This record gives sequence, C-alpha cells and structure tokens, in this order.
Amino acid sequence: MGSLQVNGQVRQFPPGEMPATLSALVEKLGLTAATVVAEVDGRIVRPAEFARTALSDGQSIELVKFMGGG
Repeated sequence: MGSLQVNGQVRQFPPGEMPATLSALVEKLGLTAATVVAEVDGRIVRPAEFARTALSDGQSIELVKFMGGG
C-alpha cells in the first residue's frame, strides 16, 4: 500500500492504484490541471510538467484550486 500526503492529509492507495504522476493524481481527485497550482515536496510544479512529475510513496503534495468569482 502506498500513501501520499495531499494538502496535509495522508491518502492511502491500495497496491496498483497509487497515481504514478502528478497528472494522474489531479485527475483522480477530479480536478483540472489548468485550474490547479501544485507543489511537490516544496517545489512548485507547472501544469505543463504534471504528466512528467513522477510520484512516489510518502511524498507531500499541496494543491490549490483557482476559483472564479467577483
């Protein structure tokens, strides 16, 4: 079983279900990469890099979603 800390909460993933990339995690959480700012282990990751950013057990990810309004 693998785990990631996402926005301060530990998320457990059964074997074979842990997202391999940041892009896969964003999709699994029902978010759209174009509306998310991400930080992996303290490093800001641009949306263009989400698919190339591999995730591994124990990493810390912060995701901030932009919301429109006025």
